[in-house]
Amino acid sequence: METTAKTERLQHDYQLVCDARDRGSRKAYADLMAAYREPLYLLLLRMTRNTTTASDLTIETFGKAFLQLHRYAPTSTFSAWLYSIGVHTYIDHLRRNRLETIPLSATEHTPDGEFIEYQIPSNQPNPEEAMIRMQRDETLKQVVDQLKEPYRQMIRLRYYEDLSYEEIAERLHIPIGTVKVRLSRAKDLLSTIVKEKGVEL
Repeated sequence: METTAKTERLQHDYQLVCDARDRGSRKAYADLMAAYREPLYLLLLRMTRNTTTASDLTIETFGKAFLQLHRYAPTSTFSAWLYSIGVHTYIDHLRRNRLETIPLSATEHTPDGEFIEYQIPSNQPNPEEAMIRMQRDETLKQVVDQLKEPYRQMIRLRYYEDLSYEEIAERLHIPIGTVKVRLSRAKDLLSTIVKEKGVEL
């Protein structure tokens, strides 16, 4: 009975894929998203542990999947194919944001009862790379120290403490527009110092 239901689901989804891919059916696109948006979101939420990130990656995954419908073949369920794209979208997210990762093999249990195994590559530097990074960080700190206030403070709050514009404005009790202007000016001054002194970062 379960096998029959799965086969029927596969055929139903493949028909939706064909309608969307070959005829541009908006209803088919909407039906696919309605069926799998919540399960995909829950999968990505387990991986990211962040509701906003999971929501963003869900939309990004559907965008990629809809652009690649010509690659889907009914040898596997549409959900498994979609979840695979979601996993790779998550890994791309890690790389884009340079989040600390270690090489590992992980397995996720999908909302549909399937298992997806994937590799998360390491972005941790080797000892030589770590030394170079430390030297660059120290050089950048020395350059930042040459800035006058309030520009030095802006750089530290934004990039060392990783505060948002809103958080900086609240911390300093100044308008957010002032924060943006000062930070833009601070980056221009940093760029000038780097060029004038021939500093390599």
